[in-house]
Amino acid sequence: MSYKVLITEDIDDEGKEYLEKYGYEIKMASGIREDILIREVRDCDAILVRMARITENVINYAPKLKVISKFGVGVDNIDIKAAAKRGIQITNSPQSNKNSVAEYTMGLIIALAKKLFIYDRELRNGNFDIRETLGLDLEGKVLGIVGIGSIGELVASKASKGFGMKVIGFRRHIDSVKMEGIQLTDNLEYVLENSDFISLNVPFTDSTRNIIGQREISLMKPGAFLINTARGEVVDRSALIDALLNKKIAGAAIDVFTGEVPSKDNPLFKLDNVIVTPHTAAHTEEAVKRMSLHSAIGIHQVLSGVKPFWPVPVSPRY
Repeated sequence: MSYKVLITEDIDDEGKEYLEKYGYEIKMASGIREDILIREVRDCDAILVRMARITENVINYAPKLKVISKFGVGVDNIDIKAAAKRGIQITNSPQSNKNSVAEYTMGLIIALAKKLFIYDRELRNGNFDIRETLGLDLEGKVLGIVGIGSIGELVASKASKGFGMKVIGFRRHIDSVKMEGIQLTDNLEYVLENSDFISLNVPFTDSTRNIIGQREISLMKPGAFLINTARGEVVDRSALIDALLNKKIAGAAIDVFTGEVPSKDNPLFKLDNVIVTPHTAAHTEEAVKRMSLHSAIGIHQVLSGVKPFWPVPVSPRY
């Protein structure tokens, strides 16, 4: 039986070639507006999605739909509950980019500690004396990780084994879990109060929206740095801007923004103690190939009646 897969945005050839090898018909969406997806998904058995929003309307206009596979990890652009009502399996590719994001996170931590962007900017402007502004060593510093999933655990490993940092990991459900090199806790306040660097690695859900707000930021050390490679919505932007403007914390590195694409007048862009990047933590040549292939594998497994490697639960835990 031939199945049809709607790919909402183009992916690396590796994923498309995998699907074609197993006889799937690929249908490239002509756009990602809801009305376009509704029109073009009607005869499709699967959706492979990047950033397009797969809403309840899109799902309900797809009578043959059996699986939605995410190119990447975060599935906040998919209505998971609507899919669950229809018995549609959601898969993602959490193993595909975890090393890329973990490396990127460590890169941001290093850039903040060593003031790399400040030195670069000031020297280009002729200020050689900026060298008198001192950076920090990472050895012995405490890294707090909010969200110990596959990425958070790998960040912890690189930080502790590679840089000699102490790691505290916040996880709401720690049960009897033990992880090498990580002091696990279900007390977020403890992590915030005791960390020199705080990395956010939680999925975006209703329970993580603004998990870092004014109160949480007030618990951080004045010399601490916040790194967000998760989703923009997990941080209260106004509270963060206030803390950075008033030197309540030392700085931040932000790779993700509320609503995905930030406006040109975003106040964070004007702050000297902030590094901003355009949601590129997972954008490496290797990760893009793996995300393409792994998302295609998820589709093939579900449509072949095989338990997928990377099923997405209705209520993700972290």
